[in-house]
Parts: sequence; C-alpha cells; structure tokens
Amino acid sequence: MSLKDKIKVPSFITSLIGTAKKNPKVAKGLVIGSTAYKKVSMIKIGTPVLVLACLSMITLPLPPFLLDILFSFNIALSMVVLLVSIYSKKPLDFASFPSVLLLTTILRLSLNVASTRVILLNGQNGTEAAGKVIEAFGNVVMGGSYTVGIIVFTILIIINFMVVTKGAGRIAEVTARFTLDAMPGKQMAIDADLNAGIIDQETARQRRIDVTSESDFYGSMDGASKFVKGDAVAGLLIMIINLVGGIIIGVFHFGLSVGEAASIFAILTIGDGLVAQIPSLLLSVASAIIVTRQSSSKQEMGQQVVTDLFSNPKTMYIVGSVLAVMGIVPGMPHIAFLLLAAICAGIGYLVEQQKKKQEQDAAKNGGASGATGPGGAAKTPVEQKELSWDDVSEVDVIGLEVGYRLIPMVDKNQNGELLNRVKGVRKKLSQDLGFLIPPVHIRDNLDLGPNFYRITLMGVTFGEAEIQPERDMAINPGQVFGEIPGLKAKDPAFGLDAVWISKNDNDKALGLGYTVVDCSTVIATHLSQILVNNCASLIGQEEVQNILDIVAKSQPKLVNGVVPSVINLGLLTLILQNLLNEGVPIRDMRTILETLVEYGPKSQDPEVLTAACRIGLRRLILQDIVGSEDTVPVITLAPDLEKVLHKSLETGGSEGIGIEPGMAQRIQQSLQDATQAQEMEGEPAILLTSGILRQTLSRFVKNTIPGLRVLSYQEVPDDKQIKIVSVVGNQNQPGNLGMR
Repeated sequence: MSLKDKIKVPSFITSLIGTAKKNPKVAKGLVIGSTAYKKVSMIKIGTPVLVLACLSMITLPLPPFLLDILFSFNIALSMVVLLVSIYSKKPLDFASFPSVLLLTTILRLSLNVASTRVILLNGQNGTEAAGKVIEAFGNVVMGGSYTVGIIVFTILIIINFMVVTKGAGRIAEVTARFTLDAMPGKQMAIDADLNAGIIDQETARQRRIDVTSESDFYGSMDGASKFVKGDAVAGLLIMIINLVGGIIIGVFHFGLSVGEAASIFAILTIGDGLVAQIPSLLLSVASAIIVTRQSSSKQEMGQQVVTDLFSNPKTMYIVGSVLAVMGIVPGMPHIAFLLLAAICAGIGYLVEQQKKKQEQDAAKNGGASGATGPGGAAKTPVEQKELSWDDVSEVDVIGLEVGYRLIPMVDKNQNGELLNRVKGVRKKLSQDLGFLIPPVHIRDNLDLGPNFYRITLMGVTFGEAEIQPERDMAINPGQVFGEIPGLKAKDPAFGLDAVWISKNDNDKALGLGYTVVDCSTVIATHLSQILVNNCASLIGQEEVQNILDIVAKSQPKLVNGVVPSVINLGLLTLILQNLLNEGVPIRDMRTILETLVEYGPKSQDPEVLTAACRIGLRRLILQDIVGSEDTVPVITLAPDLEKVLHKSLETGGSEGIGIEPGMAQRIQQSLQDATQAQEMEGEPAILLTSGILRQTLSRFVKNTIPGLRVLSYQEVPDDKQIKIVSVVGNQNQPGNLGMR
C-alpha cells in the first residue's frame, strides 16, 4: 500500500478539488483564498517568529553572509520606522510605536551578541571575518586611523545618549504626567458636551476611547524611552569589550602581534558599533519626533514645520539682511553668506506674493481682506449660522460645581466616591419625599477655588464651602471630651463646629466623641440638606403629571375624577409644593387625591386645600415625627397669647400677624428655648396650635427654628395622647412672654 493510499482525504476536500478541475472560476477562487490565508497567517506569526529569531541569534552562531543580511534589514527597518514617524499627522497614528521600539531594540542587541561571537572567534582571519557590512563601515569611518574611528564612534554615542535619547525621554515623562493629570478634566468636558447636546452618545464614546488611548500611549512611551537609553549604554560597553577582548584573544590565543590584533579588531569593533548605533540613532530620532508632535495637529511634520517657519515674510527679510551684512565683512566667506542672503530674500518675496494673492481671492469672494491672523495670514470670516433655540442652554435643576483639586472625587477612573454618594442621596430622598429627584449635573468650575464646591438649584447658588480632600472632618455633635489638632471649620450642612483632621487621627477623634466623616460624605450631606429644605422647588407640573400617570395605572378612576374634573394640574402642583415646603412627604398620593375630591368642589383656595390634605395625612405626618409612640410631647401657646395672636392675624389680614417686633422676638426666643430643651431630652419639638394660626406660625419658625414642627389640633389623630411639656406665654401678662 502506497503512502497516498494510507492518507485518508476528507470527502468534502475531494469534492471541492473535483469541482475546481471542472470549473476554472472555482479554481481561481481557491488560489486567491489560499493566498489571503497565507498572508493573514504570516501577519499573525510575524512577531513571534521575530522574537524567536532574536533568541536564536543570541544562542546560535551565524555565518557572516547571514549577518550582512540581518544588519541590512535592521538599518532598513529603522529607516521605515523613522519615515512613518515623520509622516504621521498625530502620535496616535503610530500607536504601536512603543512595541515596535521594544522589538527593534531586542533585534539590534541580538545582532550585537551574534556579531561579537563571530568577531572574537574568527577575528584572526581578517576584517572580512564578520561580513562585508561590518568591514565596510569600519574602513569608511576609520579612514585608516584607529583614533579617528574611536573618536567618531564616541561622538555618535554622546549625540545619541546625551542629546536625542535624554531629551526624548524627558519630554515623554513630562507629557505622560500632564496627559494623566488632564484626563479627568477631558472626561468631564466630554460629559458636559454630551449633557449639553453638542455631541451624541457615539461621539462621546469615541472621544473617551481617544482620551484613554492617548493616556496609555504616552504612558507606554515614557517607559519605552528607557529602552533606547539602555541600548546606547549597551553599545558603548559592547565596543569596549570587543576591542579589549579582541586584542587579548588575538595576542594570547591566536599568536598575533599587538599591532596586527589592534588593526583587525579595531576595524571589526568600530564597524560593528556603527552598524548597531546608526539604527539606534534613527530610532531615537523617531522617538523624539513622536513625543514632540502635537496631539491636535492635522498636518504632517514637514508641512507643519514649513508653515511655522516661513509663514511671515518679515522674518526672512531680516535674516537675509543680516546674512548680507556678514557677507560683505572682510575676511568672511562672501559667496556662501551672500548666496544664502539672496535665497532668504527670495523666499520672503514669494511668501509675500502668495499672501497678497490669497487676500485678493478672499476679497473677490466677499471676504474681508484687511483681517489678518497671527503671522500676517489672512482670515476668511466664517459665516455664522442662523440663531435657533438650540443655542439657548437650559438651566440645570440641580448643579454641583467643583474646583480642580476636587475633580478626582467625581472621576470613576480615580475611584471617586462622590458620584455613588450623590446617587444614594437622590435614591433616599426620592423614596422619602415621594417623587423622583432630578439628576445632579456635576461639572468643574475654574472660577472656584481649588478646594471649593458649589451647589446650585435652577442656576442659583444655595450652598458653597471649602473642604480639604486629603483630610477627614471631625464634627462636634454637642458634647466631646477633649480637643483634637487640626484646621478649625464649620460643618457646611448644619453649621456645627468641626475640625479637619489627618486620616491617622480618626480613631482618636472617635474616642473623644467626634463624628468623623470623609469629604465625599460632607458634600453629599450638604447636598441632601439643601435638597430637603428646598424640595418644593424641585417639583413642577411635568413631575406631577408623571406621578399621576403612575397612580393612574392602579387607580385610573381616582385620577380622572380629580384632574381636570375638580382641580387643574397647576393647582395640584401648587398644593403638592405647599406640602413639601412644610416638610410633608407626598408618598401617599391616594389620600391626597381623595381629600381633594372631597374638598375641591367646596373651595379652590390652595391654602385651604393644603390644610385639608394635611389633616388627611395626619397619621403619616405624626409618624415621621414621633414614630409609633402613643404619646406626643407638645409645646403650646398660653390661651391669652393665642387670643392676642388671633386678633393680630385679623388686623394683619393677608399680610400675616400684625404684632410689634419686640413681642415677635420674645415669642421666637421662647420657642427656641423650648425646642432646645426638647432636643436635649432626645424628644422631637412640636408646637401645637389652632388651625388658623398653624400656617402663619409655621412660616414664622421655618427658617429661624428649623427643628420645630408646627401642627394644628385637627392634625393629631384621636388614638394619640398629648403630653404638654411646656407652655409659651404668661397667662396673666401676654406682653411679658415666658416659658413654664
């Protein structure tokens, strides 16, 4: 049985071959397909083969002919890399440059090792022992003098190591640092453009990818530049080893004289060093070109250089004049200087004529010929598009602006915790209040101090404070057992005394009774407090309609029976805003709507309907204040004081209580003392009064005594017991207020 018979060919291959024999088009398709497959396969295995070849060159001896081919390939590869760097319009066009730099460095060092082995083993046979390339480079540079060859090679090393490589490495390091520092700001700018509608989601995603790629590229270039630096040092050491080792081996091992050994091994060493250092210098220049290119440039390097150097004809005229003066000085090379002066003047004249032609063309096309930009370049006015409503930006409902040092707190890539804290605040308030809190638009603001943040509602500033990102805040809750070193401050949310302490002192502060929170918690708490105090301004007719749509899914008849049958959407919005403004959540929309169905036909006064809704929600209101307790501790007004306030209310009419300022101040002070006493006992402060006075007193104490809740007698459920803890006002002398 033959080998052909032993091999079993799959049936589909046999069928395909038979079809190809009958149909030439199928055969042609098979040839094209196999060729493409081979190309793809070569691309996939090219890099692994190159790495394995480098390892083989280090361990296995190579013949001189193969060394010539590899050295020539190394020079050609370096030239290709240099030209690609020059013609790249921006650094990311050659994003694989760090990897290419690593591979070419490994290839060059592997060739150095292979050539060193050949030079030391076969150097006694003459200057052709290591191949024609090394011999040619050695003879051309040395010119028959060892000293000249060594000096030229040393100068080449100095240029590569001290000038090009060192400068490129420094630029790569600084650029990488600045690129990484600017990354959060770029990300926030992309988010701002996306939120403003300037770009779409796909463009924003591509920009984020570009920002990340740019950061990764410059970070890789910072490390890749060390390869070129190390290669330059290695080239100098290899030259010394080859020269000294070659002379020693030639004299003591092969019996050559010192002169013969120096002649042979000097040529081989200098040639080997030049063959390696010239590609190294080319790659160093390529690396410097890449890291010095502008990321935003849209031109090739040659076009950009010519544009920058020869854009102003005055520069060329001045240079030509200076060269002409130097050319007529006795003793100077007249021809060289005068020739260059004429060339500069000619370039200036050509640039000036070209600019005049551009200005004339712009004037013919309706452009303003007198408008010139930097360097005298004429600017063609850009036609402005017609103004539309898209150019009017909407005011953010909730805004959070941060200084530049606080940007890492809102950057996900830097493990910023503030975004999650803000989401947590929105979720908690939405659940407590009964409607969806609008998103918080976060942006950086360079007008703020580096450690400052600002909270805005509808574009109006409601809170602003300074924090210390590297410290934690220790808040004095009212009673502590000692002081702790740090920066004195105030808690921005509640105005309590606080200290910015080192993170290492957290345990000590907790032991002394302080409440310790980080910066993200400080901002989130401040934001939460502002949103709670101003939640009524966050709900409008759009949000109310969304609430009605949700309720209508389970109770459609109730919703249809209220809006617009009994009240309109605007009045319902005003009632809900009144409830939120008085600290009443609107989670129980069923009770609110049922109350409005009952009282809406009787009155369309929002204050009356708000009071009716409060009575309907009395159990929910009291539960938020005292929980499930059966006994409600309350503060009341003395009967005589209530009578005075009733009369004052009748006198003031719609303007409110018409009492003299001194009496109002004493009432406020008495209520404040009673509230503090309740807080010290750990109980809520509730002022119980008549339904007529409730709304007026609630407005009276809202901003001055935020911890005091004002309820009417009708808002206390029948199953709750009232315990009067203090009475404000003297029964006999209402003018002299006190607390008993």
